[in-house]
Amino acid sequence: MSLAVPIVLDDRRIGHGEPLYVIAGPCVLEDPDEMLAVAERLAAACRKLGLGYCFKSSYRKDNRTSADSYRGPGLEAGLRLLQRIKDAVGAPLLTDIH
Repeated sequence: MSLAVPIVLDDRRIGHGEPLYVIAGPCVLEDPDEMLAVAERLAAACRKLGLGYCFKSSYRKDNRTSADSYRGPGLEAGLRLLQRIKDAVGAPLLTDIH
């Protein structure tokens, strides 16, 4: 299945016949410095390859294997970290809403 009409995200066209657009990041937000480093490396790799990039990570994840496992920083801290990443890297953001 392909998009009949490409969409535009951050001045990049996404759809059939367009260059690959990478949406990537850790499953859940963790250490802020590590998250920033991941976003910077992914953005740099995509720039080098001429690809669009969107940082994706969750501020809260339901852990189905253990109720006591890390679930993320939560809504407020997570949104602050996502904003910090966007400001530093300049990439669009994607997250889940729970």
